[in-house]
Amino acid sequence: MTLAAPDRAPPLRLGALSRADWLTAKRARAWGWLLLGVTMAIGLTWVATARGGLDLAGRPLGTDFTSFWTASKLALGGSPASAYDVAAHHAQQTAIFGRDTGYAAFFYPPIFLLVCLPLAALPYLASLAAWLTATGALYWRMVRAWLGGAFGAMPILAFPAVLSNIGHGQNGFLSAALFGAGALWLQRRPVLAGVCLGALAYKPHLGIMIPIALAIAGRWKTFAAAAVTVLTLAAVSYGLFGPESWRGFLADSSLARSTLEQGLVGDAKMQSAFAAVRLWGGGLVLAYGLQAMVAVLAAAGLFWLQRRAPNSGAEGPAMIVAALIASPFLLDYDLIILAAPLAWMLREGASKGFLSWEKTILLAAFVLPAVSRTLATEARLPLAPFVLAGVFVAILRRGTVAASLQAVTPDGAAQAA
Repeated sequence: MTLAAPDRAPPLRLGALSRADWLTAKRARAWGWLLLGVTMAIGLTWVATARGGLDLAGRPLGTDFTSFWTASKLALGGSPASAYDVAAHHAQQTAIFGRDTGYAAFFYPPIFLLVCLPLAALPYLASLAAWLTATGALYWRMVRAWLGGAFGAMPILAFPAVLSNIGHGQNGFLSAALFGAGALWLQRRPVLAGVCLGALAYKPHLGIMIPIALAIAGRWKTFAAAAVTVLTLAAVSYGLFGPESWRGFLADSSLARSTLEQGLVGDAKMQSAFAAVRLWGGGLVLAYGLQAMVAVLAAAGLFWLQRRAPNSGAEGPAMIVAALIASPFLLDYDLIILAAPLAWMLREGASKGFLSWEKTILLAAFVLPAVSRTLATEARLPLAPFVLAGVFVAILRRGTVAASLQAVTPDGAAQAA
């Protein structure tokens, strides 16, 4: 397929950013396909140049997947609690490639061990491929459901967070699918929505805002279904893996907290307000204080949305973004969870016209996973908290605007999107 080069955009001024008339259909499609092509080229090169499952830098393909696979290996071998023993878990990872390739910790509750359990039934690389294919299919179906039939594959696959999640071998596809499905089914299938949201208990730090959002909206059926799901998964994992696994997880929680507070993962890799404060040299008290303030403001935004526009189509997307904003532990591959809110904004703007700043915010959020870590590392510029805040405000605004309100760019909105 041959793509024409995007036509040259005019110089950007504040008004041009607000209206984003420069984001025409031709430019959006051309740059989107170009981004997808670059993404595919990077991915194929990364795999093709690997030797023995290790990339040119000596890191495993699907770096974090080593944590999941070895946890499964230990559990299938009759020692599930060893997944929380750093020495045993690290030794098992070293055994995969016959050398120490670094350590990927397993900070997840035993609920996630239920998901990981079958992974080591396949060799590492085959299991990685199966994991990404299966969870990627769930991600695909979820985003397609949010977008509807008016858009093709490009917006789904070109989202840079897709490559980030694949490169890490992470569970972002699964998290995005559960978040997106739960938000999509809030009104039509409240119990099923609760099951999906409750299943996210394997990432409890991202679930801080879920019960708050459901309580604010008065969705008690969904709230109860989510609570039952969490308790059921906890009981099953307790019965299958024993109390030692849960004790190991709770003991490891202090290590996870130290990892966050001491920047062992890297503040530049984090996407939260907490990490932004730490990146700029702020202390822990300030970082936690600002993070708590952000979480309170997010809850206030959800409350305001329910007062102004109850049962709004913005409720689910707002809940997802609020969950991301509220968590201090948010990595760049977790930005794949933004797929559902961005898909909703794109569909709404295309069908009803974009409000001022919406296209600019949508574009910034779309490219964020490609640039956030680099800018934070090289320029000490943590963009993510500000972009996420912009997305949250745009969703609240869209949810409360009357359907008859004329958008800033009604003509050609679907094509530009």
